[in-house]
Amino acid sequence: MFFVLEFTLFHFFLLFMVGFGYDIHRLAEGESLILGGVEIPSSFGTVAHSDGDVLLHALCDALLGAAGLGDIGEHFPDTDAQYRGISSIELLKRVMTLLGNEGYVLINIDCTLVLERPKILPYKAAMRERIAEACGLPLKRVSLKATTSEKLGFVGSGEGIEAYAACQIEER
Repeated sequence: MFFVLEFTLFHFFLLFMVGFGYDIHRLAEGESLILGGVEIPSSFGTVAHSDGDVLLHALCDALLGAAGLGDIGEHFPDTDAQYRGISSIELLKRVMTLLGNEGYVLINIDCTLVLERPKILPYKAAMRERIAEACGLPLKRVSLKATTSEKLGFVGSGEGIEAYAACQIEER
């Protein structure tokens, strides 16, 4: 009986996969700043082929990685004109469709933004809601944190923005 229980628990844990994503974008004056699907008023924004949503790009990579499906650049290359200026919420929805087609279900998301300014707190709830909606998750399963780099490096000098994302998926 003990052996069967041990095997069942071991087998149960093999059905869960974890993904990790990272993205970085340069910042420039006059560009739009879209994070987590929310446009944030700012005199600067990300330089990118799509809408430059560094947070959602990291999340897409985490989701694709968890399922062993490559990365965002393989599925939506910046050399393809059809993705010029595309909403990253749309890319996230397409990634979720890919996961569903492969038989995976998303369990939870944990993300971190790293930037010096603007402050993210006023926009955090809206970002979590947009992500939860696009992923079909309850809000409590979407975590979002923001921090600075304490004025260190290119992020600290205001030249760029970074995002990290982790997720857990399971086979249906």
